[in-house]
Amino acid sequence: MTRGLIETEVHLAEGAAHLLRIEPRFAPALAEPLPLRRRPDGFGALVDAVVSQQVSVASAAAIHGRMLAAGLTDPAALVLATDETLRAVGLSRQKIRYLRALAAADLDYAALRDAPDAEVIARLVALPGIGPWTAEIYAMFSLGRADVFAPGDLALQEAARLLFDLPERPTARQLRTMAEAWSPWRAVAARALWAYYRLARNREGIR
Repeated sequence: MTRGLIETEVHLAEGAAHLLRIEPRFAPALAEPLPLRRRPDGFGALVDAVVSQQVSVASAAAIHGRMLAAGLTDPAALVLATDETLRAVGLSRQKIRYLRALAAADLDYAALRDAPDAEVIARLVALPGIGPWTAEIYAMFSLGRADVFAPGDLALQEAARLLFDLPERPTARQLRTMAEAWSPWRAVAARALWAYYRLARNREGIR
């Protein structure tokens, strides 16, 4: 594989095989092939990640769909849109502020493709409204990073509790520590846990 990247189902299978070797308890989460979940990078993908913050998968999909229909996933369009227009598609005042700041940031998305994982996260969290979860989701799905994880994700925490029979849901710090053992395929482990969450709870934990 291209070192550190997940680009095809072959890479997912390689990561899954590694996880099964080091932690057989992943077996129920890896019983079926995992979805690739690769997305284009750039402004629109980061907008999608911001929209998905702290809302259900269904709500995020609906809001993003309305934004696409209204042509509001382009920086210039977001800058020119009124607050009323942005609220009409379902954005909160807080997310309107975050997305306007992102549109004005002139982030070098191409440079992020070659930056180390830690630098990608650092550059993104320096922007208003971009926390670790949003940066990690972008790195995993839009940049294809193989060893990025999102321990603050509640679905991942709950899936880990169920899969590993933990007495309680792990905190973000505890889950980050657990995930260190799954390197260099932590992003495959995340996909496996989201798949297990869907199986156990009969609902999606991530878009």
